[in-house]
Amino acid sequence: MAPRQPKAQKREQAPPRAWQRMLSGRRLDLLDPSPLDIEIEDIAHGLARVARWNGQTIGPRPFTVAQHSLIVEQFCEELHPGWPAKWRLAALLHDAPEFVIGDMISPFKAALADGYKSIEHRLQQAIHLRFSLPADLPIRIEKTIKKADRASAFFEAIQLAGFETSEARKIFGGPRGVSLITLNVASTEEAQKQYLEKYQALSEELTALPARK
Repeated sequence: MAPRQPKAQKREQAPPRAWQRMLSGRRLDLLDPSPLDIEIEDIAHGLARVARWNGQTIGPRPFTVAQHSLIVEQFCEELHPGWPAKWRLAALLHDAPEFVIGDMISPFKAALADGYKSIEHRLQQAIHLRFSLPADLPIRIEKTIKKADRASAFFEAIQLAGFETSEARKIFGGPRGVSLITLNVASTEEAQKQYLEKYQALSEELTALPARK
């Protein structure tokens, strides 16, 4: 019989915990996420508490990823009037992995390279599957969402994050095909409520209408 290992040695050999417990009671494995452990309430709760721009925005309230996601969904509808609800849902969920891994600014994401991108991608795939979307979106859909994302970032940059217009235009490009908006920063509670309401509206539209490509 092999000698028993000391308890301390056993603890050292145990793999580090990779899951996070959600308020819904789910345990989401960040390295191997299951669609079954993802709930829209957890996503809305988390995104309404994650600040864009690392919190470096004017005013007493952080500008949240939840509010940003709502703007991106709105812009996608403006870029493609009548866009199918499933793709607007994809737009609403485009930053959903940040409900567990937070919002990192683009320069830091680039510095972390493939490690961060791999975790983010697996989470995004699991989220898509949970809500009956393709694990990987068609390129044309991704491009539209990215265009809307950059348009939102432009307005956020010049209105909230201290960028000069010329600087924001150079980094994010000028917003085309979308409304000129004035950002009113919502509270955490309001951003969460609006996010869930938009999800519910899109879900009802998906249920009521025949599938469209």
